[in-house]
Amino acid sequence: MSDLIVKAAVKDALSDHNVSANFYDALNEEVAELLDDAAERAEANDRKTVQPRDL
Repeated sequence: MSDLIVKAAVKDALSDHNVSANFYDALNEEVAELLDDAAERAEANDRKTVQPRDL
């Protein structure tokens, strides 16, 4: 699986907290699932373009 997140950006967004190493993998999996679901919704509506409403 490719990295869909930027670790430095996540670290910056959570600058007031410590981030465990395995958090990034879990977050990456969540993002991948979110993208897959959005793509499925677009296809179900006969579109190739994924739009915000697919989230």
